[in-house]
Amino acid sequence: MLDYDFMRNAFAAAAIVAAVAGLVGYFLVLRGQTFAGHALAHVGFTGATGSVLIGISPLWGLVALTVTAGLGMGAIGERLVQRDVAIGIVLALALGLGLLFLHFYTAYAAQATALLFGNVLSVDAATVRALLWLGLVTVGLLAAISRPLLFASLQPELAEAKGVRLRLYSGLFLGIVGLAVAECVQIVGVLLVFALMVGPAATAQRLTTRVAGGLVLSPVLALAEAWAGIALAFYTDWPASFWITALSAGGYLAATISPAGRVR
Repeated sequence: MLDYDFMRNAFAAAAIVAAVAGLVGYFLVLRGQTFAGHALAHVGFTGATGSVLIGISPLWGLVALTVTAGLGMGAIGERLVQRDVAIGIVLALALGLGLLFLHFYTAYAAQATALLFGNVLSVDAATVRALLWLGLVTVGLLAAISRPLLFASLQPELAEAKGVRLRLYSGLFLGIVGLAVAECVQIVGVLLVFALMVGPAATAQRLTTRVAGGLVLSPVLALAEAWAGIALAFYTDWPASFWITALSAGGYLAATISPAGRVR
């Protein structure tokens, strides 16, 4: 399997994205903002299709619009959690605009399918390098705000009383989520971002109550699911995105019904 260049690229890209998705996704689930993350994926689709229309790489269109949208959503503040209807309208509009862009330039319909459902086996070496740099930037930014972000996530009232600017860190975090979403789309697509951003993180939080343990377990689970999904895709000729999402859902279900409960 590893004799093929495209398989080595797929495993390398999946490793980078899984590590980022596991870390960012842990905070996303902890803060109850998973729906906002899903909305950012749809916004990213619009950015990617729009950039293709004007001759720019889809990856950079994804990054530009998801980060901008994340910062904008974060500017709303903590009230964002209570605005599911507004977020739902935004993501539906974003997806519709993406389809409109494709209507004007149907030659890129195949790229649109890859954006919607992902195609990790088509990732080339240049994309792997771009994902690596984006991953390092994303993890670095998350590490820089991790302590006040964790404080604001677990005890927002106390954090605000201590001088933590909740709206600022909400905006910065959703901007980071935008970067992570742009990377995840390269592996599982816009419609299946939950597989890597939410599934492993939610499973980790079912298995351990410790933040440190969860921050280790979440990317490990994401990596295991991504690599296993790619291997199964190679041997079965079924889409890698299907296997990754199936493993993600299966892992969460197993953690939920496990009689052992949470571990410390």
